[in-house]
Amino acid sequence: MATNPAEVLGLPKPAWAADEVGMLYDMATRFMSEEIAPRYDEFEKNEMFDRESWLKAGAAGLLCASMPEKYGGSGGTFAHESAIIEAIGHVGVDGFGIGLHNSIVAPYILHYGSEEQKEKWLPKLATGELIGAIAMTEPGAGSDLQGVKTRAEKDGNHYKINGSKTFITNGQLANLIIVVTKTDPEKGAKGTSLIVVETDEVEGFERGRNLDKIGLKANDTSELFFNDVRVPTSNLLGHEEGKGFVQLMQQLPQERLQIGTGAIAMIERALALTIDYVKERKAFGKAIIDFQNTQFKLAELKTEATIGRVFYNDCVARHINGGLDPVTASMAKYWLSDLQGKVVDECLQLHGGYGYMNEYPIARMYRDARVQRIYGGTNEIMKLLIGRSL
Repeated sequence: MATNPAEVLGLPKPAWAADEVGMLYDMATRFMSEEIAPRYDEFEKNEMFDRESWLKAGAAGLLCASMPEKYGGSGGTFAHESAIIEAIGHVGVDGFGIGLHNSIVAPYILHYGSEEQKEKWLPKLATGELIGAIAMTEPGAGSDLQGVKTRAEKDGNHYKINGSKTFITNGQLANLIIVVTKTDPEKGAKGTSLIVVETDEVEGFERGRNLDKIGLKANDTSELFFNDVRVPTSNLLGHEEGKGFVQLMQQLPQERLQIGTGAIAMIERALALTIDYVKERKAFGKAIIDFQNTQFKLAELKTEATIGRVFYNDCVARHINGGLDPVTASMAKYWLSDLQGKVVDECLQLHGGYGYMNEYPIARMYRDARVQRIYGGTNEIMKLLIGRSL
């Protein structure tokens, strides 16, 4: 298989993937292949990574690549984050939660944090000393962020936070969590605020169980409980309360594009692995690739994967230039994750019975792909947002 599975499509690299971004992709691929892949079965069994892997990633420059150098980052753009996430997907260590840490958690602090907050938290996020998570989803509020019940009440120069969250990525390891709260429940969305909780420094914070998921076993996904958790009012993101919903809406396009990154990376890996497999596997005296049905199926998948990659590349270019609107980001999230599910399913079918065996990578991809259509806002919500633009 080619070092970069995307090469199976035969497309030229987009302008945003040239030079140092390409070099970062190569470096990230080596790191994931040498440091993470050999231990990935162990992480899957333990249902989480270890802190050592995060610290190694930080030392290798793979954390906070798009954060300014003055805050410990590499001074890159989302193109650099894309290179890292693609490397994770192409190597097949999809459960490493650094994509959320890098291009969701850190940007909230960069865009809305005070100078003091940025200087305090971003350098430690860049080294891996702090592992980031964002606590949006609640047992009674999934894609409906306006339905959040977690409450933050002022108590002198502190907030007292009460509530619970679920399905929180990096939830067992995270020690810096951006919590979506209601500071004024009477105001609905306008009463929503984002407050940072440093879990090593507070009382009343509890982690629930590491949730037993269908796939992405190596990534810890948890319930979180806040019982009179007191944090300084200076941990509020933004200059005033009630800006949380707007902040979430401004950052969700990048989160949804990042889901598209993982989707296209897995699509390309699944296709490359399957092409190799059908060339080697024989049935009825000839290679499976020699059957017309196989050729037609792979022709369809390669065509759709190529369309997906071209669309994705255009979205990244637009995002880097500040032009990725929420509707197009929703299209990327829904369409690419739907395509991911289709391609992986078809590729598993071409593996025959072996595709159902856990020792073959396509089986793990089949399990891991399913959640992509759910988190970051379900694909049904994406269609609703697109529909509103008509």
